[in-house]
Amino acid sequence: MTSPPRLVAALDQGTTSTRCMLFDRQGRMVSIAQREHQQYYPHPGWVEHDAAEIWSIVRRILPQAIEDAGVGPAQVVALGVTNQRETSVLWNRRTGVPVGRAIVWQDTRTTDVLARFADRIGAAAIGDRTGLPMANYFSAAKLRWMLDRDPAVADAAAAGDLLFGTMDSWITWNLSGGPGSAGRSPGAHVTDVTNASRTMLMDLDTLDWDDGLLAAMEIPRAVLPAIRPSIGTVATTVDPVPGIPIGALIGDQQASLFGQTAFDAGEAKCTFGTGSFLLLNTGREAVRSTHGLITTVAHKVEGEPAVYALEGSVAQAGGLVQWCRDNLGLIRSPAEIETLARSVPDNGGCYLVPAFSGLFAPYWDNDAQGVLVGMTSYVRKGHIARAVLEATAWQTHDVVDAMNADAGVAARSLAVDGGMTSDNLLMQTIADVLDIPVVRPMMAETVALGAAYAAGLATGYWSDRQVLRGFWRKAGEWRPSMPANRRAAELARWRHAVAVAQMWGRRPA
Repeated sequence: MTSPPRLVAALDQGTTSTRCMLFDRQGRMVSIAQREHQQYYPHPGWVEHDAAEIWSIVRRILPQAIEDAGVGPAQVVALGVTNQRETSVLWNRRTGVPVGRAIVWQDTRTTDVLARFADRIGAAAIGDRTGLPMANYFSAAKLRWMLDRDPAVADAAAAGDLLFGTMDSWITWNLSGGPGSAGRSPGAHVTDVTNASRTMLMDLDTLDWDDGLLAAMEIPRAVLPAIRPSIGTVATTVDPVPGIPIGALIGDQQASLFGQTAFDAGEAKCTFGTGSFLLLNTGREAVRSTHGLITTVAHKVEGEPAVYALEGSVAQAGGLVQWCRDNLGLIRSPAEIETLARSVPDNGGCYLVPAFSGLFAPYWDNDAQGVLVGMTSYVRKGHIARAVLEATAWQTHDVVDAMNADAGVAARSLAVDGGMTSDNLLMQTIADVLDIPVVRPMMAETVALGAAYAAGLATGYWSDRQVLRGFWRKAGEWRPSMPANRRAAELARWRHAVAVAQMWGRRPA
């Protein structure tokens, strides 16, 4: 009788859902359990999640994925945790109850908070230390907003009664013991360098919280998690399945870069999920962008120097499709957007700029607002659906253009992953607007795969990164077919639409 296989688990806590996947020694997915969570929009520009709901989902799907794989907990040798990065939660260390809802990375409520930071320390100083622009996107202003909302909350934080973190910290703390109990220690309050690099509080060179930034933003160090390497065991699970080493914490887009096996400087990928995110591995050098990109930590193996990346972040990609389903009722499922878009030959002259959270890279315009322009009586639902897909393609063009300028050399192809890569029309449109081939791997869900790879390396399940490279297989490729003159004309119209979105955000009150 053969013994059950040993597997590695990954928890992927995303913007719209949380999933748990188990992988075997060849990097093949063995099982998956997934559930969506509620999105809250209490005011225009506000986006919130219920962190307690997300933890309750984790408690259900981890044992479910193990059961579906046909193994017991003892056969799961490691767990990697990956997460939506800048989404911020504050909770009571003694009860484990969150102080209000989590503020999501797309949320724009912190513009006034950022203005105070700018007066105290300046955007240039923040960029030099953290590699980030001063934008609503990042976590520090979200935390400051939570502390400003109620003096009692600020007092509790200063007294050490509250804990702050991105979703990796929240999940790991709960997995490893939560508030603790009689005979059981509290959970580990930790984060990793990739998530810490998205807070606007970590120094990129020291990989530690920056005391000057903490002072300027009036954030008590006691509320922050300890910063750990991305790859290396940080704790062991207690709940809901005890005894599994947590071998990796890594932000979702860095996990995707790792899952694409882009381990060396010069290798890149673009993930199409709720947003879209282009990352270029720059090796052990933290390259500062001069074209609107973010400098971030790609990963850090325990005992080794950090690896850095340049990133182009776009707030709305798959989230725009979900908006068409949930808010407009244009489609019943995300897959229908391609069918609807194919019902017309082009966009009918309309362009959609989805600046629902301002514009991210390369513009970093907190004030821009979404616009749909070029509307005539000719335009039908199919034209709007095509404009939705083209918005993702042109936003990708903008960040690839910035990446090429920073790198000093043009990309020759684009490796893609994420749920939207199943949309063949979108992939062809991206190839057309970039004028380079677009390549999708066999395993498109590389976020969870990257977290599993990282955890498996930390625990010796895989011997080295070269073994992982051998698992990569191409599943699809799209080559450009758009005439150059049409590409240039469409790009000009897209940029005009972006200018309208920026102008509209500054309209008189």
